[in-house]
Amino acid sequence: MWQKRLIIQSSAHSISSVDDIALSRIISTVHLSTPADDPVMPSSEGVHLSYLKLALEEARKCVPTPTAFCVGAVLTVGYPAEADPVVLATGYSRELPGNTHAEANALAKARALSSAERKGLLPALSPDTTIDDILAHADIYTTMEPCSVRTSGLAPCANAIVDARIRRCFIGVGEPDDFVKCEGAQRLRDAGVEVIWLKGLEQECLEVARTGR
Repeated sequence: MWQKRLIIQSSAHSISSVDDIALSRIISTVHLSTPADDPVMPSSEGVHLSYLKLALEEARKCVPTPTAFCVGAVLTVGYPAEADPVVLATGYSRELPGNTHAEANALAKARALSSAERKGLLPALSPDTTIDDILAHADIYTTMEPCSVRTSGLAPCANAIVDARIRRCFIGVGEPDDFVKCEGAQRLRDAGVEVIWLKGLEQECLEVARTGR
């Protein structure tokens, strides 16, 4: 199975599950600008930051390359909507063949789940519920703003998120103009995806992204 139970460790807590974690303090080392019209999630929102930390763990698995970032992504879903969210799939840059990106890989792995695996994660699923139905209830957490341009010619991750009808995108840091000008957050907003900037891990997300450069 692709998915795993979310386990994190913070400087103020021992390892615990996402159901009972309460991150009481997050030290912000940098405050990068975010668009004024996007909501900014305060650092006290521990559950959201815990998923971003898991995405950072994924990003650290990347094989560094001087021509691309190291990014991690986590897909979560609560189904039905009032249920507690679970991790549906994770992904990181270049995890799958073909110069792939983190968000696209997480989506591909979610779509590769068998019916039994989906039912194990989401016991309330009805037999006729498709992976597309599930993704329409999902959120994605990504350490860096989803790309809007691919120099390789592959489809941008912002497009893949829109096509999957993901509800919300939580972002750790905006993509700097190292390679291209990114307009991923704007593309998501234009398509009706809620974009939320998580505060407190911007510096770490950027440093991991630039590993090997």
